[in-house]
Amino acid sequence: MTDPRAEFLRVARTELSQASGRVVDCLSKLSLDQIWRREHAIENSVGNLVLHLAGNVRQWILSGVGDQPDDRDRDWEFENRERIPAQELGERLSATVAEADRVLRDLNPARLTEVRHIQVFPNITVLHAITHVLTHFAGHTGQVIWATKHVTGQDLGYYSYLKKGVPEERDPTT
Repeated sequence: MTDPRAEFLRVARTELSQASGRVVDCLSKLSLDQIWRREHAIENSVGNLVLHLAGNVRQWILSGVGDQPDDRDRDWEFENRERIPAQELGERLSATVAEADRVLRDLNPARLTEVRHIQVFPNITVLHAITHVLTHFAGHTGQVIWATKHVTGQDLGYYSYLKKGVPEERDPTT
């Protein structure tokens, strides 16, 4: 019988990897102008969202769970106007998620109930921190996917295997 805590960590790693891959895929479909485009001053560009995702994962998983130093500059993630190219953004996000994957892979499931101080929150369990990252990442991934579809007019095909008449079998976690 599988330990539910270990299964949670496995699923968390899978979901984070899948979402990160989709964000990187979206970056590859966008021009530099599209990555950094803002319709209104209050909007976040795709580029800023990617910086924000990397910062959030770094703060909550690498620092909060993995005990690495917390050197995040959250304001910069949104204020940055340097037009970082897609490949560099994708590499930054992928490297951060790969580090987080190692932290989660090596985490003893019994530590999920340990309490940490993360960001401004003094009583966050490791389980809560990981869940926060998953839901936060999923929300912004949806924004990036929507923005990519909006500016390219393309169906990105992430769910084409669910359409009737498509015989392809697929792992439901991909």
